[in-house]
Amino acid sequence: MSDINNPLNNGRRHNEDLNKLLDEMDSILKRNPMRGVYDDLFANKLPIIEDNTAPPNGTDGQYARFDPGNNPFEPEETEDAPPPKSLEELMEELNSLVGLKKVKEDVKSLTNVVKIMKMRKERGLPEVDMSLHLVFTGNPGTGKTTVARLLSGIYREIGVLSKGHLVEVDRSRLVAKYVGQTAPQVMEVVNEAMGGVLFIDEAYSLVSRRGENDFGYEAVDTLLKAMEDNRDDLIVIVAGYPDKMEEFLDSNPGLQSRFNKYINFDDYSPEELMDIFRGMCKKNGYKPTEDAEEKVKQMLEFLHETRSDSFANARTVRNLFEKLLTIQADRLAEKESVSDEELSLITEEDLDKIDLNELMR
Repeated sequence: MSDINNPLNNGRRHNEDLNKLLDEMDSILKRNPMRGVYDDLFANKLPIIEDNTAPPNGTDGQYARFDPGNNPFEPEETEDAPPPKSLEELMEELNSLVGLKKVKEDVKSLTNVVKIMKMRKERGLPEVDMSLHLVFTGNPGTGKTTVARLLSGIYREIGVLSKGHLVEVDRSRLVAKYVGQTAPQVMEVVNEAMGGVLFIDEAYSLVSRRGENDFGYEAVDTLLKAMEDNRDDLIVIVAGYPDKMEEFLDSNPGLQSRFNKYINFDDYSPEELMDIFRGMCKKNGYKPTEDAEEKVKQMLEFLHETRSDSFANARTVRNLFEKLLTIQADRLAEKESVSDEELSLITEEDLDKIDLNELMR
């Protein structure tokens, strides 16, 4: 068979043509072909290409017009999207969280200050230049992400943010491996968070590595500029261990000036950890026996007393709960028939098979 008529060669030519077409499309849309296609389709509005309309007065030219049409893929257009929660619902949800008494008081005071400052602005009274960016300090599993999500909705309801969504990232989303890639990567995250809260977990890791090939400091510099340029519709919350967050803020004078409000998340007490466990059982339709519940209480007290700086708090309780579900499932799977009550019951026998060393890691 000649090379011309070889179907394998035809297939290769078709693939080459297709790849060339895709490359041209990527070039036209000015996008990285490795980024998520589905993010563009279902989350973001695509810019209109080849639009020569001049930017509005008062802008610096960094202006993109977006398709105003009824895009069926936009989440705000879908019928199944739940309506945004009201301020009262968000505050009630915050207050219903286990523990976090000081955090709740701090969030309430912060919300009140923002409301009053906004009221003064609307009435033409002198404005106080306030930074709304926050530092959350505390060990893992103390509710920092949950509170950040609620706070983003609260800020939306009092008119500080236009969308009120939360974008959670860590170092891997902000710092690239090669020269010239970090700044665009940071701006991609910033654009995703516009109108809401950008939550950076373990933010200290951005400046923890000092070397020629590390671009963490570039990520910080890019982020600071983006915060200044978008100060009216973007709030950044950085989170991590208390001592490491101090080192992070000391690494750049710009960080100290923009992050001057701290909210500390204390470890949960054994009683609060037990309340979290009971809440997980209730929410998921499980019921421990009295002996099993007493054993869980003893385990959580021991884990709390022997905790290290990296104690995972509610995450430890979650791990315990999920291990119990696996143990219970192994026990019930050996039976020929299982009653509804057995499907919901967690026994002392299940607790006996828990390895506390695994939960302490």
